[in-house]
Order: sequence, then structure tokens, then C-alpha cells
Amino acid sequence: MAIKLVAVEAHCFRVPIKVPLVTSFGIMHSRPAVFVRVVDADGTEGWGEAWCNWPAVGAEHRARLVAEDIGPRLIGRTIETPEAAFRALDRELEVLSIQTAEVGPLAQALAGIDQAVWDLHARKVNLPLYRALGGAAVSSVPAYASGLNPDKPERLAAERQKDGHRAFKLKIGFGQEQDLRNIKALRGTLGLDAALMVDANQAYDFATACEMAARIGGFDLGWYEEPMRVDVPMADWQKLARKSPVPLAGGENLRGKDFEVWHDAGVLGVVQPDISKWGGISGNLAVGRQAVAANKRFCPHWLAAGVGLMASMHLLAAVGGSGLMEFDANPNPLRELVGGDLFKIREGRIAVPQTSGLGLVPDLKALRSYQTWPAGK
Repeated sequence: MAIKLVAVEAHCFRVPIKVPLVTSFGIMHSRPAVFVRVVDADGTEGWGEAWCNWPAVGAEHRARLVAEDIGPRLIGRTIETPEAAFRALDRELEVLSIQTAEVGPLAQALAGIDQAVWDLHARKVNLPLYRALGGAAVSSVPAYASGLNPDKPERLAAERQKDGHRAFKLKIGFGQEQDLRNIKALRGTLGLDAALMVDANQAYDFATACEMAARIGGFDLGWYEEPMRVDVPMADWQKLARKSPVPLAGGENLRGKDFEVWHDAGVLGVVQPDISKWGGISGNLAVGRQAVAANKRFCPHWLAAGVGLMASMHLLAAVGGSGLMEFDANPNPLRELVGGDLFKIREGRIAVPQTSGLGLVPDLKALRSYQTWPAGK
């Protein structure tokens, strides 16, 4: 069903947080979000979200890229399919990426637009997004609680276990002894039945990653995420994959042809693209299907607000397999005010909306006190 857009908007929000979110490479003192809205000629709308976590000060820049540069390129065009629009814009932005060296912000803005166009398309064909993507009927997807800080993570994990979570991911990369202490504490608090994973956020060098892999092998971990930088030579990644008793995971910092390279290298047992960082739905649907066909777990990365979380859930539902949806264990009004009870965890699962499109529309009035761009709206 052809689409002709008449508007592409961006709305940027920022929420201060009491407890900063800590990773091995930086600390988040606020939670930003860029929501993208597209409208076609008959008034149908669609929503997406562009990545803007780090640096948080760059959120407004990404919003302006969406609304003032990339989005206007689609106005008035006839869009035969969302994927065709994504591929066309991606090609157009190649030279601009070279000219500006802003590969990330441009890719993130386009990813948010792509999600919104897919939401609009699914609404027009009156299907839940995951069904419009070719997925079989499902009622829910499994999830895991992430964003567990290194300072006594068992406390927050225990709270989330009471809330219905059954799987958890710990941030590591803060020194092996502290990391191991935290893994032991989580396993002791959550019990042997809880699924437990770890994420180093690219903290270790090759030797340390290998040593840590051996030390965590006895904790029955689901995966060992981004132990090294993604630009470490592939030969080292392959050596680590052979040595590690825990499957390697990654993907949030890959884009485009990177996924083919890593797939062919046979390094990752768990594939984790972020649909707001690169590719949106159009780029990552094939990534997910390829992963599942190769008997890998497809687990979309997500640590942001509610619109992209819902889009990621639909993508996981469409792809299928044994993957889980990442769900930030920390409070985030830009998730709760957008989705509310839609994001309720029940026995480790989140219900997938069966209404058309994403199944949600952000209430901009409820978010107005957090809006930073456009100003005065």
C-alpha cells in the first residue's frame, strides 16, 4: 500500500534521574529520548524512536536531523514499501556521512524514521506491526531485566524478580573481583532457576576477556556480551569464541555489512542489533531472520524509551526463535508514560499488542514538562 508523507516531526525529551545508570564506559545522569512522528496524506500517523543515549547532550541534534534534514527528503515522495524508502534514503545519506563524519547520528535519525514509517504502514493495512512483518500470531515475548548497576545489583534484581522478571543481565567491566562478586551475589539472590547474563560494554582487552570467560564459566550464564571492543581483530574474537564456555553476544555497535562479516565469522551465539542505532525495522528484520535460521538467539538491544521498546518487541515477535527482549530494570518516565501497563511483566513475558501498528501512541501532553525540542510546545 503506497504512502505519501506530508509531515515528519521529531520530539525530544529529557528526564533527570536520581540514580545514575553506570556502564564501564560512562554514566547516564539523565534519560533522553527522540520520538519521531510521520503523517501521510490521509492523516494516518506512525511513531518511531531514534537512539540518543550517549552523549545525552546530542539528543536535540538528532531530533533536528530528523525534522530539518532527513525527514523532509521523504515529503511528497510515493513510498511503495517502508523498506524501499529506507534503502533509498540510506544511499542518499552515504555521501553526507562521509562529508560530516556523523555516521552514527545520521543512521540513528534514519532508524527512527524507518520505525515510524513501518508503524504507519501497519496501521494502514490494519495489522499489528509484527503481523505486517510476516510474523506468526503470538500473544507475548520473553524479556530480561538489564541495566543492573555494579553497586549491589542484587537489590534491584530482587525487586524486579518480585515484579515478574525471570531473567537478568548484569553490567560488568569494573574489575574482575567486583564483577565476580556481583555475579555470585546475583546467582545467590535470584536462585538457580533465574536466567543470568553479563554485559562488559567492550571493557576488556583480549587477554582479560579470555581470563574472565574462564572465571565465569561455572555460573550457568546465558551469554557474555561485548567483552571486547568491536574493532578488535576478528581473529581475536574467533579465538575468544573458541575459548569461552559462555556464548558470546553482541550487535548493538554493528551496522550494515558488519552483520554479514560477523555472521560469516561465526563468533556470536546471540545477535543483538539496536533498531534505533542502525537500520530500524527494515535493516534488522533480515538480520534477525538470518540469526534464527543459523540457530542463534536474536535478542534486540534496548535501553531507551517506550516507543522503540515497543517496536523492538514487534520485531522480536516477527522474527521468532528463542530470543528475549531487553527491558531496562531502572525507572524511566519516558517508558512508563508512553506505555504504562502495556509494559507489565508477567512471569518473565510482555504482552504484544494485537491492535494495528505498534499498539501505542505517545501522549505528548503528558510528556510536555520533559520536552526540550522543539522549545515552547
